[in-house]
Amino acid sequence: MSDSKIITVGGDNPYPVIIGRALLGEVAKSLGGSVRKVLIVHPVGLAATAELLRDQLINDGYEAILAGVPESEDAKRVEVAAFCWGIMGKTDFTRSDAVIGLGGGATTDLAGFVAGTWLRGVRLIQIPTTLLGMVDAAIGGKTGINTAEGKNLVGVFHAPSAVITDLDALLTLPRNEILAGFGEVVKYGFIADERILELIEQDVALATDPTSAVFAEIIERSIAIKAKVVAEDFKESGVREYLNYGHTLGHAIELAERYKWRHGAAISIGMVFVAELGRLAGRLSDEVVARHRSVLTLLGLPISYRADRWPQLLAAMQRDKKSRAGNLRFVVLDAVAKPTIMNAPPTDLLFASFQEICE
Repeated sequence: MSDSKIITVGGDNPYPVIIGRALLGEVAKSLGGSVRKVLIVHPVGLAATAELLRDQLINDGYEAILAGVPESEDAKRVEVAAFCWGIMGKTDFTRSDAVIGLGGGATTDLAGFVAGTWLRGVRLIQIPTTLLGMVDAAIGGKTGINTAEGKNLVGVFHAPSAVITDLDALLTLPRNEILAGFGEVVKYGFIADERILELIEQDVALATDPTSAVFAEIIERSIAIKAKVVAEDFKESGVREYLNYGHTLGHAIELAERYKWRHGAAISIGMVFVAELGRLAGRLSDEVVARHRSVLTLLGLPISYRADRWPQLLAAMQRDKKSRAGNLRFVVLDAVAKPTIMNAPPTDLLFASFQEICE
């Protein structure tokens, strides 16, 4: 293991997020002595890495079993969760055994849901292998699967025992995959830490290079924000809602695109939409709205969407899990690092805001 950094997620059951390189050796240490069986949930494209981890765990004295699942959002279906439950049932998984989520955000969401529902909760280790997974999905204990009606409508809160963030996992990812993950990174910049935005603006190539110290700083800053918010509000009854900046429209776009879009690309459009919503409501300056567009464009992320989809998007947003008593709620900004909630904005204001992002 190379030099690593640990960020602790506080709360009732604190756990470490270990950030570094060559960290597979940390997995056995994080499992603890009582675990005997381990289910490694992984996308089929990571079979070789999963087999390497399985062999290492077997050498460490564990019974390790692989569960290969579909790629990306195709994994987040009840049929796939049932497949994992079936493996656990046939191999006699007990409450003292563990699940490992090895993969991107969809995989860690699924693994967390499986771990949280098997025997009402077993130990969970998350090993994110994408930027999105590292800065967002693997941290915080929100798990879920999708339905035909929307994203993450079925899920449980189930915190991991550890998150192992091995930056080396990003070295083989296509550049567009890295850039898509920056949708969530930019979100952290706008809601909490302007320094993230500054680092991207100063040198976007360096900021998005997984081998650079600047990239590592951005990841650590993003994880620190998520850890702090989760520690304060585990079940999203208060400040954790701010992490949904750009997500209400973003999730509706993902549904409209049948989950074929990258999450970060959809959230990018969602952030420009709520920036315009804040501006038209008289809360956000033209300059900050323009900064949304410029930063996201620097990263090659989309900032507009097709006009004819508005009725479909509005219907999807009204079913979103962030709604309250049928009223839509949006995270908006009063300024950079000053998020707040706009409750039940008029439909005509939403439509006008959408017109500002139409292609």
